[in-house]
Amino acid sequence: MHAFIRFVGVVNAAVWVGALVFFTVAAGPAFFSSEMLEFLPRPYAGRAAEVVIGRLFTLQQWCAGLALLHLAAEYLYAGRAVNRFVVTGLATLFALNLLGGYWLLPHMHSLQQRRYSASLAEPDRAAAARSFALWHGTTQAVNLLMMAWLLYYLWHLTREPTGARLVGRGMDRFPVKLRS
Repeated sequence: MHAFIRFVGVVNAAVWVGALVFFTVAAGPAFFSSEMLEFLPRPYAGRAAEVVIGRLFTLQQWCAGLALLHLAAEYLYAGRAVNRFVVTGLATLFALNLLGGYWLLPHMHSLQQRRYSASLAEPDRAAAARSFALWHGTTQAVNLLMMAWLLYYLWHLTREPTGARLVGRGMDRFPVKLRS
């Protein structure tokens, strides 16, 4: 059963990393490539990208939640000691994805609408464009940090467990080393 729990954790982390890398390297830039902009004007390409980003946030929220459940299952079922760095990182990524999906994405959508609105004066459109560029740059930096942390997490999951294992009822204060 423990092998199955580990397998689920590794598959979840691989899907999470793969989705983030695919969107960052291939899908995201494709929306603003010259081929896409030939038939889809920039405001519409941006809106299409927002739809896909929304789905990415949802996928990442599910992956983060599953990763936290996986850690709990390893602790409860297999008696693995909890790595606070991993728990803190997963909780942070979960919170960032909730924030991104429910606050940042609608905020950037509003900025995108104001940026291309014909009814606004040019200074207002320019201010929206500057604000959008600042938020976009920030999200790209956070995205790269998330990718790096997720690669660490995937590496962490695929290592041979060497941490303490808690054994026996009432013996959780006495960790012992695992044997291979």
